[in-house]
Amino acid sequence: MKKFGLVGYPLEHSFSADYFNRKFADEGIDAKYINFEVRSAEEIYDLICSDEEIVGLNVTSPYKEDVMSIVSDTDYIADMVGAVNVLKIFREDGAVYIKGYNTDSPAFGKSIIPLMRAYHVSALILGTGGAAHAVAYALTQLGVECVFVSRSECAEGIFYREITEKVMRKFRIIVNCTPVGMFPEVNAMPKIPYKYLTPEHLLYDLIYNPEETRFLAMGRRYGAQTKNGLEMLHLQAEASWEIWNREETFTFCDSDDIDLPPFDGDEKYDEYFF
Repeated sequence: MKKFGLVGYPLEHSFSADYFNRKFADEGIDAKYINFEVRSAEEIYDLICSDEEIVGLNVTSPYKEDVMSIVSDTDYIADMVGAVNVLKIFREDGAVYIKGYNTDSPAFGKSIIPLMRAYHVSALILGTGGAAHAVAYALTQLGVECVFVSRSECAEGIFYREITEKVMRKFRIIVNCTPVGMFPEVNAMPKIPYKYLTPEHLLYDLIYNPEETRFLAMGRRYGAQTKNGLEMLHLQAEASWEIWNREETFTFCDSDDIDLPPFDGDEKYDEYFF
């Protein structure tokens, strides 16, 4: 039986196993999807080497950047973003070849496009991890200016305390790419000045458990558009499944695999993931 799974820590919030195992049951696929809680990228590599039935993995926080150290090759988007959320495993005569992909970026882009308006030209990205960089890459491809927001010093962004009324007026897309507010810490929310939100703001939370985080609830309170990360999860999951099942050729001595082109809007997403 083929095995697929999710690697990260913690995983109690994740719906991925339910999603894929339901898909396998509904479509009569002889496969299993398992949550693997691991403590390091090295543990992910050891897991892959120890179980030959594992052919594909999704990667979640906090390893989307660290896992780059164990892959043999990456697709174009993963290389541009500097983060991987899908692993495809090839095996030959006991050797293991791991290719890393990033489906977060195009999935986010596909999900947010219908909500965007002409005045959505600047975005605050809350967080600086792999998911944040995937979101920023997608928005940049759509012509949106992005600024990261961090609790600690960040060369590419600003501190939370620097988010003033003027900043809020300029940046009318705000994306939470942190785990703040995720189950079970459902009463937490990013520390931004919510009182400056308007109906022209778009708040997107990558969290999907709970369905409405306090971040989104505060946005709704002030009339902003809001969206959680469930559709993005489904889109990246389907893209993962397509990657795991498509035919790809390689040799262990020359891993010149065909890379995906950069995400550039709706049409390229459809072309390369569906």
